Amino acid sequence: MSTVTITAADINKLRQATGAGMMDCRKALTENNGDFEAAIDWLRKKGAKVAALRSDRDAKEGVVLAKTTADNKTGIALCVSCETDFVSKNADFVAFAQSIMDAAIANNVKSADELNNVAINGQKIADLVNDKLASIGEKIGISKFERIDAAYVASYIHGANRMGVLVGLTKEAPEAGKDVAMQIAAMNPVAVDPDAVPADIVAREKAIITDQVAADPKMAGKPAEMIEKIASGKLNAFFKESTLLAQAFVKDGGMSVADYLKSAGDVKVTEFKRVALG
Repeated sequence: MSTVTITAADINKLRQATGAGMMDCRKALTENNGDFEAAIDWLRKKGAKVAALRSDRDAKEGVVLAKTTADNKTGIALCVSCETDFVSKNADFVAFAQSIMDAAIANNVKSADELNNVAINGQKIADLVNDKLASIGEKIGISKFERIDAAYVASYIHGANRMGVLVGLTKEAPEAGKDVAMQIAAMNPVAVDPDAVPADIVAREKAIITDQVAADPKMAGKPAEMIEKIASGKLNAFFKESTLLAQAFVKDGGMSVADYLKSAGDVKVTEFKRVALG
C-alpha cells in the first residue's frame, strides 16, 4: 500500500488533465505512490478514456440552454459542449444537457464550478460528464455558464439550441422580455447602454476610430482638436449600433429599443447575457 498522502488537490489535478472519474484518479495516484505521470499511464493501461489525449481538439459544438425559475426571478444560461454536431444533435446528448440545466435551476446554482458538484441521482455532474466523455469519445464539458437575478427574467433559445439569451427587467413583462431577448440574439449588443460598455472596449474603439480619421488624406494638416471631434462623433455612432437601448428595434426599425420598452410600460433592462456556441 502507498504511504504517500493523496490530497483532494492531487486528485483534482489528475481529473483536470485526464477527464477520468474521481475514484479512478484516486486509485491511480494511490497505486503509483502519488506519481502524476505514472498515474496517467496507469489510467491508460486500465483503458480509461483520458481527456488529455484530446486536449488539442476543440469542443466548439454542443447544446445551449436558457431557463428561468418558476417565479422568473432567476435565469441560467449554459453550454454543454462537444466536438461534433453529430453528437450535439443526438437526442440523448440533448437530454443529458437538459438534465444538467434542470439540476442548475433546482439547486439555485451560481457558477459552473458549483454546478459540477451538484448531484443527479446520487452522482456528481462532474463525474457524469466524465462518464459521458468516456462513452462518446469526444471532449465534452460545461464550457459556459451565466446567471441573472432580477425582478423579472426572460429567457430565449435560438437556432436549435445554438444560442441562449437571458434578459433582466425591472418588472414583469413577458412579451417585452421575449422581444428584447430576440433583439439581443440577432444584433449582439456589447452592453445595455453607453455607460455600461466596458472601459477597455471604449478605449479600443476610440483608438481605432481616431487612427482611421487621422489616416484619411482629407485630414492631412488638420488640427488635433478637429480629428478628436470627428472621432468622438464616430464613437457615438458605434454606441448607437452596439448598445442595446440605442439600437433600432428589429421588429420596427422606426423606433429604438428604448422607445419600444417605454411603449411597453416603461420597462427597463437591468442586464443581459448572450451565450452562443463557439
